[in-house]
Amino acid sequence: MTSSARKMAPVEEQMRILMAGTEFGDEPTRVTMERELRARLEQDRPLRVYCGYDPTRVDLHLGHSVSMRKLRQFQDLGHEVTFLIGSFTATIGDPTGRDKTRPVLTDAEIAENAKTYTDQAFAILDRAKTLIRYNGEWLSKLTFADVTRLTAHYTVQQFMRRENFAKRQENGDPIHVSEFLYAMMQAYDAFELNADVQLGGTDQTFNLFAGRQLQEARGQQPQVCITLPILVGTDGHEKMSKSYGNYIGITEPANDMFGKVMSIPDATIINYFTLLTPLTPVEVDALEASLADGSLRPMDAKKRLGEEITTVFHGADAARDAREYFEATVQRKETPDEMPEHAVVGRTALTDVLREAALVKSNGEVRRLVGEGGLLLNGEKVADFNIEVGPGDEIRVGRHRYLRLVAK
Repeated sequence: MTSSARKMAPVEEQMRILMAGTEFGDEPTRVTMERELRARLEQDRPLRVYCGYDPTRVDLHLGHSVSMRKLRQFQDLGHEVTFLIGSFTATIGDPTGRDKTRPVLTDAEIAENAKTYTDQAFAILDRAKTLIRYNGEWLSKLTFADVTRLTAHYTVQQFMRRENFAKRQENGDPIHVSEFLYAMMQAYDAFELNADVQLGGTDQTFNLFAGRQLQEARGQQPQVCITLPILVGTDGHEKMSKSYGNYIGITEPANDMFGKVMSIPDATIINYFTLLTPLTPVEVDALEASLADGSLRPMDAKKRLGEEITTVFHGADAARDAREYFEATVQRKETPDEMPEHAVVGRTALTDVLREAALVKSNGEVRRLVGEGGLLLNGEKVADFNIEVGPGDEIRVGRHRYLRLVAK
C-alpha cells in the first residue's frame, strides 16, 4: 500500500495516540524516538511494525496484551502489523528481567504453545490485518558462518552493561554464551523484517536497540524502538506473572476477569486504563482528574475498568453480567443461584475436590487460601484445610469463584 492509495491520519494525531502509555529509560531516548517516529510518519505511508512473543506458556495474560493494544493502535491508523512468534528464540531462553536463565522448552512444547497464541491475540488484533510470522523461518537457516558474522557487530562489554548480566557476574552466577546470542537473534528479526518500528517492554530495551545497531550496520534505516511499561500484577507490586500468581489471563471466564480487576490497588487504576483499554488519552485524563477531585470514587472507576477490560475479551453483555455478579456476590455477599457444579462420591477431602475442579493447583495453594481467610464452606470460613466435603456443600474460593457439590 502506498501513500497515494491511502492517506494516513494527521501526524500529530498519530503521535498522541502512539506515544500514550509509553515509557523510556531516560528523557534523551524518549526525545530521539519521538523525533524518529514523527519523521517516519511524515512519510505518509504505512509503517512496518512488529512485536515478538516467545511461546513459553500455553496462554497469555493482560501483561502481554499491553503491547498487543499498542499494535492494534498502529493497525487502526493504517500501519502494517506483524505478530511475531519466537518459535526459534524460545528454544534458547532470555534472561530478561530475571536473575537466571529461562528454562529451555522442547520443540513439542513450543509448537503446542504457539498454536494457542494466535487465536488469543485476535481478541485484540484485527485478524484480517495481522501478519503472523515465526522467527524459525529465518533463524533456523543461519549457518555457523552467518552467526559468526552476526556476533562481529557486538562486544562483550555491551552485554555486560545489562543490569541482570552485571548482577549475575557480581554474584558469581553463570552467564551462558547462548544468552548473548538471544539478543542478536532478536536483532536479526528486526533486520529480516526490515522493521520501521518494534515494540517491547522496558525490560527489552537492550534487545530492541541491538536491532537498530544491526539494521544500520547492514544498510537499513534503524527501527524506532517503542518501549512500554511492565504491567504490575494484581498485588500492585510485582510484574504480572503466572509465577507470582498475580496475573489475569486473557482466556479467563468473564466473572473471574472482572473480579480480579476489582482487586487491584487504587494506585494502579489509571495505569490499567491507559495500558489495557481502548479509551483515548483525553478520556483517561478526564478520569484521572475526576479521581483527583473526588467526583469519581475509586470503586466506581474500577467497575468501569473491569467492564472495559472484560468487554475486550468477552463482549459487552458478558462484561455487564460479570459486573452484576460481582456486585451481588462480593458487595452484597449474596450466594449466586447458579454456580458451577462438581460431582463427588460421598465425603471427599476438600483439597482433592478443589484440585479436581481446577480451582487450585496444589495443596499448598489451599493452605494459603485457608490462612488468608479466602476459603468459605457454606458461608463459613474454613479453618482446617484437611476437612471433608460432600454433596450439597457450597464452596467459595477467593472473592468470586463458587462451586456446588452434587452426588455422582
